[in-house]
Amino acid sequence: MTGHQYADTILVGGRVRVSSGWAEGLAVRAGVIVAVGGREDVLQRSGPDTRVFDLGGDTVLPGLHDLHVHPVYAGIRERRCKIPQGSSLAETLRIVAEHVSRAAPGAWVLGGQWDASALGTVPDRTLLDTVAPGNPVVLEDTSGHSSWANSAALKAAGIGPGTPDPPGGYFERDAAGGPSGVQRETAVDTLAASAPRPADEEVEAALEWSLGEMLSYGITSFTEAAVGFTAGPHAELRAYTRLDARGAVRQRVRLSLVWSPQDPVCEDVIATRNLCASRHLAPDCVKIFLDGVPTDSRTAAMLTPYQDTPEGRGDESNRYGMLAIAPAALDEAVTRFDRMGLTVKFHAAGDAAVRAALDAVEAARTANGPGPCMHNVGHCTFVAKNDIERATRIGATFEVSPYLWQPSPICADIAAAVGPDAIERVWPVRDMLEARALVVPGSDWCVVPSVNPWSAIETLVTRQRPGGSADSFGASQAITLDQAFDLFTVNAARQEGMTHRVGRIEPGMLADLVVVDQNPFDVPVTRVHATGVRMTFIEGDLAFDASAPRPAAR
Repeated sequence: MTGHQYADTILVGGRVRVSSGWAEGLAVRAGVIVAVGGREDVLQRSGPDTRVFDLGGDTVLPGLHDLHVHPVYAGIRERRCKIPQGSSLAETLRIVAEHVSRAAPGAWVLGGQWDASALGTVPDRTLLDTVAPGNPVVLEDTSGHSSWANSAALKAAGIGPGTPDPPGGYFERDAAGGPSGVQRETAVDTLAASAPRPADEEVEAALEWSLGEMLSYGITSFTEAAVGFTAGPHAELRAYTRLDARGAVRQRVRLSLVWSPQDPVCEDVIATRNLCASRHLAPDCVKIFLDGVPTDSRTAAMLTPYQDTPEGRGDESNRYGMLAIAPAALDEAVTRFDRMGLTVKFHAAGDAAVRAALDAVEAARTANGPGPCMHNVGHCTFVAKNDIERATRIGATFEVSPYLWQPSPICADIAAAVGPDAIERVWPVRDMLEARALVVPGSDWCVVPSVNPWSAIETLVTRQRPGGSADSFGASQAITLDQAFDLFTVNAARQEGMTHRVGRIEPGMLADLVVVDQNPFDVPVTRVHATGVRMTFIEGDLAFDASAPRPAAR
């Protein structure tokens, strides 16, 4: 074999998942898989400079893709008042008190997460006042669509009894009509605007930590689901481009640029998007928030009314939720972005919001004809059956949240809000696949506590807690392990327009690979969540090695 044909990297001594079954090893040259097969066949490509990894029986799989993640948000949250999901009211207040004790007088204390079901009540400002009388405190709920503030924070933000509800959101009110301390949807932003934003250095460090965290789970491509969600679009784009310039962005990243009507900042960011484009960064997606969440806030837009209406909230929006953008404006925007070659990612949790998104995609297809943009409807907690069939026909993708449907506090909130009948078809992945729709996964990290895709793959199959449990969530929509794995590999590659390059292990494909300590196809499905990643390769380069020390969040 001539020198120019020698492999740069060879992996042997384990099991390699290929389309036809299993192989013993593979060889990589210039970032591309050049051979897959038996041990001797692969080792024939070894040369004097080839790096040979003996797998010792480990398993090699295609790199995984997460198509809905908030890495800046996740990294920043690690540095704030972090409350474990499911914490009781007493535990939450204890953690807040600890952070307040370490804060300077009058300094803001920011963090999360909380759920009304875990707290045992919808909270109010007076509860936080007991442990934080002087420091402004704001805690986001698990979904990120509600916040809980104390009196000092409301005062610092100038929010009082006379403060009107912003368009697309509202302040919960006490019996006297004053703000209770709980904000919903855009009211969250109204309050947050008065809190200090993280400095550029903190944003950059937070993002770098999150990139490493995702690599440690075998995630080789991801979609940043809402640029600007935490620190504003310009600060977050600066963090991405600076890290990319020094080679710290190893994954392929699609950037979703947030758009809302009559927002000149959004339009400017979209217009100048290609200033950030690079080999690793693709700013070719637009994020549109269509509704909220179907929890105690009841802000997800639903076709049928919520189970009950909380006292003092009897208006139509609290019976059916809130559609954030008028249909005509939405159709026009999606048609425009489709014409520009930009993929649209919708936040649509309720079935009415999903329908509005599909209406907009169909309007774009009618106006522009078939095109390459694979617009995707994100979350899809509830979807009408006839809309599932329509999505297949118009070429819309369903992006589902497999980390959310294991029994958990946020699921308890959803069940209480919509009732048991609707829960039978919550996150209807099986129906979607049977309709031959394209279905892809998105963790929504750090709405979920971990970006671990192996837990998601398991719970797609079991609809139970990782490791198995007596309780389940939407069990009729469980799918097979092969189907679940495909969501994270071949399906996700298709959504990214990368089917010809990633998602499978075969000669000619890019060497985006993950080496794991157990074969998830050989263990009981309730053990899949325990899969540990030993190494992650991107285009043949070792991007993560579990044996090497990792920096902590700073």
